[in-house]
Amino acid sequence: MVNESLYPIIQCDNLSIGFGSPLVPAFQFRALPGSFIALMGENGIGKSTFLKTLTGYLPPLQGTLHINGRLIHTLTTTEKARLFSVVGTSRVQGFNLTCSDMVAMGRSLYTNWLHQLSETDQHIIEEAITNCKLQEHRGKLLENLSDGLYQKTMVAKALAQQTPILLLDEPSAFLDYPSKHELFRLLKTLCGNGKTVIISSHDLDMVKQYCSHIILMHNEKGFMDYPASHPDVVALFDNLSRHGRF
Repeated sequence: MVNESLYPIIQCDNLSIGFGSPLVPAFQFRALPGSFIALMGENGIGKSTFLKTLTGYLPPLQGTLHINGRLIHTLTTTEKARLFSVVGTSRVQGFNLTCSDMVAMGRSLYTNWLHQLSETDQHIIEEAITNCKLQEHRGKLLENLSDGLYQKTMVAKALAQQTPILLLDEPSAFLDYPSKHELFRLLKTLCGNGKTVIISSHDLDMVKQYCSHIILMHNEKGFMDYPASHPDVVALFDNLSRHGRF
């Protein structure tokens, strides 16, 4: 649940994103603890670019970006890793890593120099594997996992990292319909416990059912922020979907 009295964990002021030239007009944006926010818009509009900018991987073209009250460029790599967990679209290959090994990597920030897992770490890893329904696949090599199972593995790794902010780029792209519902239900539960979740998505049905807010990115209007249940935005998305804009 979003607590409107809380201080924003993410705040963007007059922010402009892109590679050399802005993808959308400069915008304001804030995310409160407990928010479940979906980024939507046409392919190439800048959804992935915005997520990369939030993590500091890409510098903003202009404006300011505060994370938990601090400017993004003042955070160290370790501090960022304790604030953000990210599920991207690229796939890691090789290294003979199993599903369980990859999930355990989410705890690397909290282990000693030998990367020894404590009993608490093991419990957190098991919980993440269970929440993503990966128990039967834990011993499989990453290269032998289907796209859907691999995606679930990366979500489990992000859960094991236990950060206040979770960013996911098209997390349901390779999931079947029941698995999409399971993922969105899990993310909504995490938000209920105070985590801030921001996803890019083209799954209109999932977004309308589970998210608290929708950000529609537009190359002329910038960021348009709507409650997910707002009747105008539902009609707008239905119209755009019928015309193949998503």
